Formats: sequence, structure tokens, C-alpha cells
Amino acid sequence: MTLTHSKKNDLGLAIPDFSLPATDGNDYSISSFSDNKVLVIIFTCNHCPYAKFAKPKIVGLFEKTKSQDVQFIAINSNDADNYPEDSFENMKKDEYNYPFPYLHDVSQNIAKQFGAVCTPDIFVYDQERKLAYHGQLDDSRPGLGAVAINTMFNKKINNSNSTAIDLENAIEALLADQVPEKNQKPSIGCSIKWKEW
Repeated sequence: MTLTHSKKNDLGLAIPDFSLPATDGNDYSISSFSDNKVLVIIFTCNHCPYAKFAKPKIVGLFEKTKSQDVQFIAINSNDADNYPEDSFENMKKDEYNYPFPYLHDVSQNIAKQFGAVCTPDIFVYDQERKLAYHGQLDDSRPGLGAVAINTMFNKKINNSNSTAIDLENAIEALLADQVPEKNQKPSIGCSIKWKEW
């Protein structure tokens, strides 16, 4: 497990387009979500302890905002040959799936176009589909001991130790036609597992 920080992307960049299959049997592109005011894209995976740690909060935030013109998308770009838990077949299992589109980036080209490097890596786009937020979910962190325990025994990590809700604040700002805080702290997680071509 290589701890990685999301890299700094210039705010205001246009969203890269894509067409990817999802676990619900549909293909999705940017145009699939053109009616939503805010678009949240999270590069994640099944096996990473940091992704597992973040998932309940991400799902909770989705539930809190789904009636407010916000669309969430999860994208898994990991190399499933070397990390079979992250395969498309496993993504479809209830234990890994999300209550919003969970897309598979088998070529890893979409992750590269976005500049995603870790799981989770979070990108938030405004109504014009310009990058408005690229940073951490919040300031909670699983301790290294908790990550080790989670990895060895697949136990749920206590994720209630947050005092800053950066992603939620960014979404609320965009819904109110305001600009999110520009001093954005990077997300941290496992590195995306890149294929060796």
C-alpha cells in the first residue's frame, strides 16, 4: 500500500468527457448528467482501506444531497489483473456497489485524463462543468494501525473523527451559487494501481 496525495489541478479546468460501463448495466458519459447543477466524481476502488474508510461518509453525503440537484459518480480505474478484488464482476457485488453509478475505467485512460492518482480522489464540477473542488472528503484519517487491521481482517474502521467537512462545504457553496474555498487540502489514499503495458 503506497500512501499517495491527490495532485494539484487548476480550478476552472473543463471536465474530460468519457463513456464508461457501470455496474447497473448502463453506459454513462458526461452528457448523462447534464441536468445536474453539481457533479461529484470520485475515483475509488473495492480493496483500498482508505476507500473503504471513506465510503460510508460518501454514501451518507449522497443521501443528504440527492434531492438538491447533486449527482455522484464513482469510478474504479485499478488494475484488476493484479488486484482481482477490483474487477468489474466484484464491483457488481452488493458489498462493493454504490447507490449511484459505479463505473469501470478498464483502460485507465479516464483516470489519466482527470489526473487522478489515489483512492479516493475527489473532483467536483459546477454547472458549467468546470473544476470547482479537488480535495479531501474531510479531515478524518484512519490511523496506520487501523488501516493495517482493516487490511488484515477486513474490519470496518471508525470514521467518526472528522472536524472539517470540506467536500460537503464545497457542494453547499456551489448549490448556493458561491465559489468553494480555494485553499483545498489534497485527498490521501492508496495509489491507483496502474497497469504495466
